[in-house]
Amino acid sequence: MKTNIFLVHFLALMMLSLTSMAQGTGTLSGKVTESDNGNPLPGAQVYVDGTTNGTITDGNGHYSLSLPAGTSTVSVSFVGYTKQTTKVTIQEGKTLNKDFALSADLFNLNDVVVTATFSKRTQFDSPLSMTEMDSKKLEKLTSNSQADILRTVPGITAEGGGGEVASNVFVRGLPSGGQYQFTPIQIDGIPILSAFGLNSSAHDVYFRNDLGFRNMEFVKGGVSTLFGAGSVAGIINYSSITGSAIPENKIQLEWADGGRARADVLSSGQINKTTFYAFSGFLRYDEGPLKTGLKTVGGQFRGNIKKMLNDGKGAFTLYGQYIDDKVVFYLPYPLKNDNGNYSRPKGNDGKTVYTTLTGEATDFSFDTPYGVHKSQISNGVMTKGGYLMADFNYNFDNDWVLKVKTKYASYQHQFNLFLDGDGVHNVPELQSDYLAARGLPANATFTYVSTGQPLKQTDLLFQNRILDRNRPMQELVGEFNLSKNFDWGSANHNLTIGTFNSYTSARDDDYIYSYLGDFRNQPKMVDVTYQENGVTQNYTEGGYIVGSGSQTSNKVNAMQKSAGYLADEIKWNRFNLDVGLRYEHAKGFITSETGIGSNTFDKGTVQTNGFALAMAGLYKLSHQANLYANFSKGYFFPEIRSVKFISPGVTQSYKPEKIYQAEAGAKFGFKNFAANLGTYYVTLGDRRSVDFVNDGAGGVTEQVSVQSTRTIGLEAYASYYLTKKLNFYGNLTVQNHEYTKVEGNPDQVGNWLRRQPRAMGMLGIAYNDGVFDAGLSDNFIGKRFANDANTVKLDPYSIMRLDAGYTTMLGKTQSFRLGVSVFNLANSVGITEGSPRQGNSQISGGDFFVGRPILPRRVYVRATFNF
Repeated sequence: MKTNIFLVHFLALMMLSLTSMAQGTGTLSGKVTESDNGNPLPGAQVYVDGTTNGTITDGNGHYSLSLPAGTSTVSVSFVGYTKQTTKVTIQEGKTLNKDFALSADLFNLNDVVVTATFSKRTQFDSPLSMTEMDSKKLEKLTSNSQADILRTVPGITAEGGGGEVASNVFVRGLPSGGQYQFTPIQIDGIPILSAFGLNSSAHDVYFRNDLGFRNMEFVKGGVSTLFGAGSVAGIINYSSITGSAIPENKIQLEWADGGRARADVLSSGQINKTTFYAFSGFLRYDEGPLKTGLKTVGGQFRGNIKKMLNDGKGAFTLYGQYIDDKVVFYLPYPLKNDNGNYSRPKGNDGKTVYTTLTGEATDFSFDTPYGVHKSQISNGVMTKGGYLMADFNYNFDNDWVLKVKTKYASYQHQFNLFLDGDGVHNVPELQSDYLAARGLPANATFTYVSTGQPLKQTDLLFQNRILDRNRPMQELVGEFNLSKNFDWGSANHNLTIGTFNSYTSARDDDYIYSYLGDFRNQPKMVDVTYQENGVTQNYTEGGYIVGSGSQTSNKVNAMQKSAGYLADEIKWNRFNLDVGLRYEHAKGFITSETGIGSNTFDKGTVQTNGFALAMAGLYKLSHQANLYANFSKGYFFPEIRSVKFISPGVTQSYKPEKIYQAEAGAKFGFKNFAANLGTYYVTLGDRRSVDFVNDGAGGVTEQVSVQSTRTIGLEAYASYYLTKKLNFYGNLTVQNHEYTKVEGNPDQVGNWLRRQPRAMGMLGIAYNDGVFDAGLSDNFIGKRFANDANTVKLDPYSIMRLDAGYTTMLGKTQSFRLGVSVFNLANSVGITEGSPRQGNSQISGGDFFVGRPILPRRVYVRATFNF
């Protein structure tokens, strides 16, 4: 394999680098303080640029760092302060004293980002558009879904109406059914899942946010597309807190209306002089935010141990996660339709209907070819398992830096959900209409299962389906690269060569069945009986539609990926240039039962190669402004589940989907004002879009459509501090997107991309004086269309969020914060999507419209102890 040849050359290069003789060492020591008042800065980072050699300051701001004899470039950084960089000359066996005074950086523009580059570089010096959230921002959003975090990021549309997991995430300019096709989630530089489309579970089902994350970065384009799993549109990376000499402990207790209680913990510190630890986790119980009779319950624990090697020249970190969690997932349901104005309807009991999920529909069972299937819907979205990951970094004396990461993950996972109707009618029905549509006698009777009492003649019925999905997953992934920092002529280079390999396997066993309930919150199960030749016939039993249950899928899909990449980051006095390329081989393994219960399987293998190229440049106009531009040719391997068999053992063709992206803009960073203004262009060719759609007979089938798209847009972000305590901020994305090719539906060419707005943005204000803090933000999502045919328009909506808190000191380094947070402050009923299962057949007419509104207003109270 070509990748193996590449690996041999790579190892030879690494071994050659080790033959250089080690240099003698000396010591750099000193103190890091705040420039305004001279107070020490404990926990500040002191490190050699382009290496893993570094340390942190102690409780009094002092540091000591072993360095090779000669000249080194040393940087000092601390969150919220401007980084300082200087060259120092060390003599063998000698100590050089050097103090640093850092000034406040209100916008964190000088924070080192890890996702966008192979070396340590700040946001301001990166020729890419990016967003960073520190731990304080994430802390306020810890209990919510990824959508509540990501919707604040410029260029992302995030829908969280489904609950805590399976957020629908759309990145600017690219079509998607949601989830994370083009924006993989990473934790500590390794993807949650390296292959997309083995089944339809979103990657965020495998982890939850907690207090143990130091920050989150979202980076678009550039060399960020080259390493790791090979992102297309950008990378979402969460970095965990690792221990330091400064202990950090935090406990957060949370309560919310609707029966929610959660406890979070973080503890990190020093085991000995060279070994550090960090541990975080949570336990949570929730009966809401929508009352269903089903529970969200469980927890997660994560931790890491870091061992510093050879006076900070290297580090070995072992990470681990264990999760055992069940959450409720909310799908679209019938809304009141008033000439295209959609609102939550009234139920049979006269109360507003928020969801048609019900705890009464949890005890069904039916025969399948492989035995009796008992409903798993009470588990909801269940994930149990975890990962182990090892991260090794070492800086050799000749400035070669070796980085190795490897991870093994294994999860038992179910994605059980209520669908959005029976697949044929999909809306509430009068009792007479229900009987006529199914050919049942007009004298049939309707009774409540729980009481045996008859329904009122005016009571509406709603027949729905449950889809149980069993989806265990295993993955083994590894990445290593070697970097060399050197000067050549007037430029400084950071050259990186590396490889990435992964193997991912996932099952997809699906079961579907129908039940009948009345129309209200937490519907009550309904039985239908009638007389035939003097014999009582049961159309339903316990609410279950007799004979409706069946197994619909029995599949195992796997993917093996091997990639090699080469990149160079070049710096001159005013100009930075990044160039890189990636070559990847993907091989998919498909096993699908030809007919459920047949015990015969179609087995096939597909494989293809992808090539990516990235270029990015930045020109420094001044210390406060720069210009940047980037271009990338990327690829996306089609979802394995989209590949069909055209004959036994013979699959459809399989080739990468090509994506071209370009962006140009300007960054500004003044004392009280920061902004980013850019324009972008994105094309995607021959994408295999996969949707679950109703088959017309009560079942669900996978439908594949081949599409090409094009987008041009403008994006802006600005933040202004009126004072050091009062901040105004906002972002705006305006884009023109369209389908340029739709196989089988040429009339859709020129249509808007499904569920992508042409305008979106956010405005916010924040105040923090160290004692009282408050923030108010409003996310705006413009008009969209629910389907590719653009036959169903979704109106604009906005989501307001309020956060406020009071902090008091409990000692010199201990504090307590009591905070309140309100999601959807204005209680908006914005519609995030129509019915995905109706697809292009959905229309806007009728008394009811199947759609999913954003979750209603919810109030959280949090008590946080820091010590």
